[in-house]
Formats: sequence, structure tokens, C-alpha cells
Amino acid sequence: MDNRIPEDILEDILSRVDIVELIQGYIPLKRAGRNFKTNCPFHHEKTPSFMVSPDRQIYHCFGCGESGNAFKFLMRYDRMEFREAVEALAKKAGVILPEIKSEDQQTKNLTEQLYQINEIAASFYANLLHLKESSLIREYLIKRGIKYETAKLFKLGFAPDKWDALINYIRSKGYDLRSLDKTGLIVAKESGGYHDRFRNRVIYPIFDIKSRVIAFGARVLDDSLPKYLNSPETPLYVKGRNLYGFNLAKDSIRQNDFAVIVEGYMDCIIPFQHGLQNIVASLGTALTYEQVRLLKRYTHNVIVIFDPDAAGEMATLRSLDIFVEEGFTVKVVSLPKGFDPDSFVKKNGVEEFKKNISCAQNLFDYKLGLLKLRHGYKDIESKAKIVQEMLLTINRFKNAILKTEYLRKLAQELDLREEALIEELNKIKPDKTAALNFDSAGKNPKQEAHLTERLLVKLMLEEQKVISCVKDNLDPSDFCDEHVSKIVSLIFNLIADGKKVSPSSFVNYLDDEQSLRLICQGSLSADIADGDKEKVAMECINRLKSKKIKLKKQDLHNRIKVAQNSGDEESLHRLMHEFHHLIKANT
Repeated sequence: MDNRIPEDILEDILSRVDIVELIQGYIPLKRAGRNFKTNCPFHHEKTPSFMVSPDRQIYHCFGCGESGNAFKFLMRYDRMEFREAVEALAKKAGVILPEIKSEDQQTKNLTEQLYQINEIAASFYANLLHLKESSLIREYLIKRGIKYETAKLFKLGFAPDKWDALINYIRSKGYDLRSLDKTGLIVAKESGGYHDRFRNRVIYPIFDIKSRVIAFGARVLDDSLPKYLNSPETPLYVKGRNLYGFNLAKDSIRQNDFAVIVEGYMDCIIPFQHGLQNIVASLGTALTYEQVRLLKRYTHNVIVIFDPDAAGEMATLRSLDIFVEEGFTVKVVSLPKGFDPDSFVKKNGVEEFKKNISCAQNLFDYKLGLLKLRHGYKDIESKAKIVQEMLLTINRFKNAILKTEYLRKLAQELDLREEALIEELNKIKPDKTAALNFDSAGKNPKQEAHLTERLLVKLMLEEQKVISCVKDNLDPSDFCDEHVSKIVSLIFNLIADGKKVSPSSFVNYLDDEQSLRLICQGSLSADIADGDKEKVAMECINRLKSKKIKLKKQDLHNRIKVAQNSGDEESLHRLMHEFHHLIKANT
């Protein structure tokens, strides 16, 4: 949520905009009882599972989980930032937004200026390809297999072998060196002044999702070093937040429901030129959460073209676990030795390349096969090394069923006891993305979605009196589901501040996808009659209180056994007293 826009204004906008009318302006909706439904615009499906609620003013896809209110829909569908979505709907609703503070306006003006300079620079480099004296550069691109139309589409260019060619051109357009310096296109000299960063190199502009130039990559024409030179980080460009070619590939990624990820500029450009257009490049860095979440807007399926000859192959492969954490289906292709996507397509054709993609292995099988080749798998020590690496991937799965099945499969592949693997898995220290802990049966009830808790949250957002009932009987810490606990705590805080909550307005306060989906899915579940809501809520509260007591009894029982076995009489006496007091208080 943008804190510079008061919450009452956001609520005013939402109250004036009909989400059904808004979404119908983009995709056709059909009535389904009290709601509307259609095929989800965010993933491919044959049976409609995208539901829109006119009562709650929210949407939820029961297929991919995409959820939100009117702001969120514009952000996802039209790739808007939050403020852009608010401004668009404010204009539609006739709501006047507060003015941006002067310092914010200055920052906005500087940002726009940097975009303008980058665009001018990209045009400067691109135009040099068409000059008569650039025939050698054009021949170089033809030799690399790049057609004129492709060079134009990707806005490829050439930086002349001069120290100040770009500097002079940009200054002639009325921009000063201080602004130019902020783009990273020039470098300060030790003796004073500046010179162009890129000289005598092919230029590959890097675009953001809106096709704005944010940075540049540059390659030498021969074998001199460094082979590639890239823009430094700037106010517009942060490494690891973008994917090369994504602005051109995003629609094809959505249509095909998967993305192909390669490493270099040419590995992206050549397959794209030959018709494989759902392809992007990682810009030479290990994959990051920002890149993965960028892809997540368009698909939950990725195929990575992996170079097994690359240095640090395991570190690169390990970075793919990010996709697992984010709920992607990840597959890997290893091309024949000596080939990259660029050279493979040029020699064997794009159809053969597509065949390799269609035969991609899932991440588990690929990684296990690679580890077997590296370590062998006959002796105990080798198996231990393989297990250590494989568990790092398995630990990332949030889905308990997938995790259990991969543990079983790993045990079978290495001829090991599944219980031993579970024990090793539970030794892995949890972090913010760690997967679920397992007991010997492979179950984890504390982490599974608790239907009673979710039903109670639904009722809290629909009936103000229910919030008071919950607050009088339960604390947020009494909820097993961490997302539910967070939501309940937030509801309590909002009510304490004198604010009303509804599914549509509450969405603005949520900063994680899981909580957002929980709210929207719950709101679109079967309705409960108004006269029954408080009664059902009290049943949920009593169930949770009973469960809390049961868990407390079990915990005390376990601690009593430990005290008995260790002969700790003092602790045993205290725990027994606590146990009997708990029973007495709840009988």
C-alpha cells in the first residue's frame, strides 16, 4: 500500500468503482449465481475458475490462486504500479487525489529525465548501425545470424570508438553531465571530466516490463577482454530485478503458459528471431526472487537451458530452488556439449531446439542425475553427499504432498530408509523460505490450512460483531496458520484505530500473496445466513479453544514424561500441578 494516499481515499475510490464493470471492460464475464465467472486471464484453463464477487468487490482464481480487488486487477492485468492503478481508478470514479509532495515530484522528474536520456542514447547507438561507415558492424551482426528486423526490434546499436561521442550528442540535446552520470553511460576520469563508458562495442539495450530503456549491455567485436561490459546499478536499474527480452516475451509467455530462461543476450535473441518468443535471459546473474516474481505474473512454469560446463554449476543449479519456493514447476534442459542456445539453433534449427525443450527433465530428476555423475552413488559417503544437496531442494517445497513424494523417490533411488531422510531433512535450519517440518509419517498438521480458522476470518470480515467475539476469546497466537494469525492481528489493530474492515478494503493492507489468496478465496466460499453468523463464529471459537487446550495437555504430557525419565522431581511436581490445574479449569 502507498502510505502517501490516505486510506479513506482508497476506500472512497473502491466504493465508487464496480469491480464487475471494471473487469468486464477487459474480459467477458458470465453470471454464476451471485457471482460472475470466466476463464482466468492470468493462466491458461479450459474450465472457468476465475470468480468475481459484486458483493465483496474482489476476485479470485481457484486455479492459479490470483486474487485481489480493483487496484490489484489493474496492477496485474495492465502491469501498473500501485499508484498508477489508484490514479486510473480515481479518474474513473471522479475522486481527486492529494498532490504529490514537492520532494517526491522532484524525484519523479529526475526519474523521467533519466528515462529520456537512456532513450536518446539507445536511438543514438541504433542509428549508427545505418551509417555508411558502419558496414563492418552490420556484417558482424549478419555473421552472428541477426536479421535487420531483429536488430531493429531489440534496438541493437553500436558505440563508436571515440571517448566523447555520446557525451557530445546528449549535451546537444540539452542535458547536463550530472544527469548523464546518473544513467551510468559515462565514467568520471581521474584527471577530471568524463568519457563514454561504451566504446567500439555492439550495444544491447535492456528494457523494463514497459519497454523503457533502463540500462545497456555491450560486447566487443573481437576476442579482447572484457568480452561484455554492462551498465552499473543506477536509480533506474538494479541488477536482478529484470529479465532481458521480457518486454517482448511476456505475452507469449502468458499464451504458452511457460517461459524459457537462458543466460546471454544472443541465446535469447536468436531463438526469438526463429519463432520461440516465450524466452528471456537472466542478464548474467544468479536468479533472484524479483525475477521469479516478475515471471510469476504470467506463468508458474519455467524451463531453464542449463550449461553443464559452466563454472559453479551446482551454485547455479541451487539458485533454481527459488522457483520451487514460489510454487513453480521447474524443468531443465542440458544441450549437447559445446552448444549454447544461440549456436544450437543456428546449426540444428529452432524445431530441434523445441524438441529438446519438450523433453526437459524436472528439476529433481535433473539434479539427482547430475549429482550421481559427479559423486557416484554406490558407497555410503557418496550417497550422503547427494542427500545433502537434494534435501536443500526438497526442503523448499511448501506442498506437503510433493515433499513427501520426493523424499520417497530419493529413498528409492539411493536405496535408503525414508525415515533417515526425514530425520536429516528436519536438521535443516528453517529460514523465511524454509519448507515444512515433517514427523515420521510425513504429516504436518500445524502447517496445513485450518478450515475452522479460515471460516472465522471470513466471518470477521463480514460481521463486525464477530470481531468482538473473537477478540474476547482468542489471541492471534492461538491460530495455528501463521497467515491467519497475521490477518487476525491486523484486523484487531484496524478496529482499535477505529477503522472498518471489508474484504475489498482489507486487501490494501496485505503484503503477501498467501494472505491475499486466503482472504479472497474465503470471501468467495459458500455464504452463511446473516442470522447464523454469530452462532457459527462461536462454534469456531469453541473448537479453537478446545484445540488449544488439547495441544497444551499434549505438551505438558510430553514434558512430564521427559521429567520422569530424567528424574527431575522439581520439574515433575511443577508440571503435574500445572496439568491438574488445566484439567480442573476446563471441566
